[in-house]
Amino acid sequence: MTISVHTNSAALTALQNLNNTNSDLTATQNRVSTGMKIASAKDNASVWSIAQGQRADIGALNAVKTSLDRATSIADVALTAGQSVSDLLTQVKEKVVAAMDPSLDVASRNALNSDFQSLLRQIGQVVTNAQFDGANLLDGSLSTDINFLANADGSGFITLGVKDMSFGGTIMTLASTATIGTSVDATNVLADIETSLANVDQSLGDIGAQARQIEAHNKFVGKLSDTLETGVGNLVDADLAKESAKLQALQVQQQLGAQALSIANSAPQIVLSLFKG
Repeated sequence: MTISVHTNSAALTALQNLNNTNSDLTATQNRVSTGMKIASAKDNASVWSIAQGQRADIGALNAVKTSLDRATSIADVALTAGQSVSDLLTQVKEKVVAAMDPSLDVASRNALNSDFQSLLRQIGQVVTNAQFDGANLLDGSLSTDINFLANADGSGFITLGVKDMSFGGTIMTLASTATIGTSVDATNVLADIETSLANVDQSLGDIGAQARQIEAHNKFVGKLSDTLETGVGNLVDADLAKESAKLQALQVQQQLGAQALSIANSAPQIVLSLFKG
């Protein structure tokens, strides 16, 4: 081996090894601090690209879930209001049947008719107030069914049907101007009430079935989103236990490399001993 003060191959080798150790140490420290083994495209372009695509899908599924949550709320409000309408119609029927009694005096019949009119107004108020986020399935303000997002591509939808329960419609055949001032009026109104009650109950069944479908699909979307997040984690998350052990090993290597470089740098000083008298 040539002894030279111009070229120190041992020091160059030690420096290269120390630089490599420092580079590995920096990468490991980044993994420990971020918790990710692939934090940018520079770390692994293909895996990072796949992870970004999955993150985009997760974001889209979050939008789907928001849409389905809104559908659930609209359906719940409609069901609550519809059940109130059904209960009120049951009370209305009681008043009407009572008014069919021909033996009633004028005062009693007027009292029954007053209660009947009050119940009709309550039904109208319930239907009008059955609104969530500007959507009311029951008051006839919507001409078509409402579609909600069902997939991340925005190509699939879940439908919530409109059920117009306003007076004089196909569901609520009872007119808002109906009266039971006479037994004949009460007899005529009874058929509309029975039809309306049957239609309302059927409509509530339809809304309930759609609400169950929305709820089930919402749960599926949530599970799918969780699965995708786990998959992204498998791709980019660092094993911190492994990285911690590697960090300690590299720190020892760094110290040893620095010592080796120091030793290699002192080697040319041997030349001085050759020229001592």
